Amino acid sequence: MLKRPAPKHVDRRWFADVDRVTYLGTNAPSWLERPEFGDDCIPLCIAHHRLDGRKSLPRAVTPWMLDSGGFMQLSQYGEWTFSPYTYAAAARRYYDEIGMMDVCAIQDWMCEDEILSMTGLTVHDHQIKTVASYLNLMTLDADLPWMPVIQGFTLDEYLRCIDLYAQAGVDLTLEPVVGIGSVCRRQNTSEATRIIETLWSMGLRLHGFGYKVTGLRDVSHLLYSSDSMAWSLNAVNREPMPGCTHKSCSSCPKYARAWRNQMLNSLPDDRQLLTLTA
Repeated sequence: MLKRPAPKHVDRRWFADVDRVTYLGTNAPSWLERPEFGDDCIPLCIAHHRLDGRKSLPRAVTPWMLDSGGFMQLSQYGEWTFSPYTYAAAARRYYDEIGMMDVCAIQDWMCEDEILSMTGLTVHDHQIKTVASYLNLMTLDADLPWMPVIQGFTLDEYLRCIDLYAQAGVDLTLEPVVGIGSVCRRQNTSEATRIIETLWSMGLRLHGFGYKVTGLRDVSHLLYSSDSMAWSLNAVNREPMPGCTHKSCSSCPKYARAWRNQMLNSLPDDRQLLTLTA
């Protein structure tokens, strides 16, 4: 089967020099120290399990966010296999040794049906555990940039999760950024857009986990930040970049940069004005 051509490397069109961030997901810790990402000011996102247990860590040349790997944990095991103490200690090490960490996601509990079937718990149970994770991690190391996450599936459930934080003394409108969970797989639906519009109108600076092109075209102007590794799957179905000798660019930084620029350039112009990208 013939594969479609790889994206051409185009320069990023700039519309503003303020406010929003689009993190490029990667499985390779070495990307944190690659000069092209620092030179182009491309922020990266990498999961805890990709860094855990390494004797030496890269020194970051660009801002990055730590993903806790929650979907993998709960979809495979139905629980978190490492404690808050272990995760907080690891995040502290990454913060100190890698540097330039923007935010670190908490050990939240997703609320998709497939996750609930793995844990055997209710949405409300997952919300309580999510809020507890933020409180526990803040207690263990309040100086780290923990990002609280709101979980649910319906709009009312997300609002209830916000209330749970408030009952615990946490005003999410005062947080630098708040993750919104369990919308990744329905990000281009009217329901997901309505949820994000409502939460944005309440003054929350939202981070969208795993947001792809179709989702960003609808809500990029409402998100403070987002992350995506969609470029890697996209590369599997395309030819390698010109000059690349590997069979697939699914782990190729050259492809990832080209994909990201092309994706961001495709956003509606009026919404790019509200999106900081590089």
